Amino acid sequence: MPVSKCPKKSESLWKGWDRKAQKNGLRRQVYAVNGDYYVGEWKDNVKHGKGTQVWKKNGAIYEGDWKFGKRDGYGTLSLPDQQTGKCRKIYSGWWKGDKKSGYGIQFFGPKEYYEGEWCGSQRSGWGRMYYSNGDIYEGQWENDKPNGDGMLRLKNGNRYEGCWERGMKNGPGRFFHLDHGQLFEGFWVDNMAKCGTMIDFGRDEAPEPTQFPIPEVKILDPDGVLAQALAMFKKTEEGD
Repeated sequence: MPVSKCPKKSESLWKGWDRKAQKNGLRRQVYAVNGDYYVGEWKDNVKHGKGTQVWKKNGAIYEGDWKFGKRDGYGTLSLPDQQTGKCRKIYSGWWKGDKKSGYGIQFFGPKEYYEGEWCGSQRSGWGRMYYSNGDIYEGQWENDKPNGDGMLRLKNGNRYEGCWERGMKNGPGRFFHLDHGQLFEGFWVDNMAKCGTMIDFGRDEAPEPTQFPIPEVKILDPDGVLAQALAMFKKTEEGD
């Protein structure tokens, strides 16, 4: 009895091409039209997992974690140094939704960098900033500026401890003039000390002490005068 065999249906060429074009798992270099390329893991045609992205225009390189096409997790961003031509690390830390988020270190120059918390690619939360001139700020940040409680230690050893707002000294604080052996405690408005008290502090150990000690104040009610001045500036601040 003759046996008939049904010929297998051949798959359309376009379906085979489409299946091969789907990016899932580990892939070698995948180039974009503009010359950018990516090496790493994919899921459903988007970068997902571990991978390295290179941008042709500025030479930037990101190595780290990806989620659904965006930098998410731990990763390092580098840029070519214009003088040496070698890649220099710019940021190393955590990302979320293609933005710096969580703890990370940002390098602004050879001797200037920030280590601390980020949110939406801005310094936000607790952090420490090392400036190229030798100053160090440690404290709270918001919108990429010192904001909240913080301490600024100057290169010469003097330091400010107190409140900050919009990157400036604002509110109550203390400034230690350790080079002259004095301490000022008072109220600041936009980096300007408006009122307060100055006393000798470690004057005998200061490298450049003042010629004479601060004389005793003869006001009958110095605390009351200071409280009145503070109230005036606080009221002005609230009005603004």
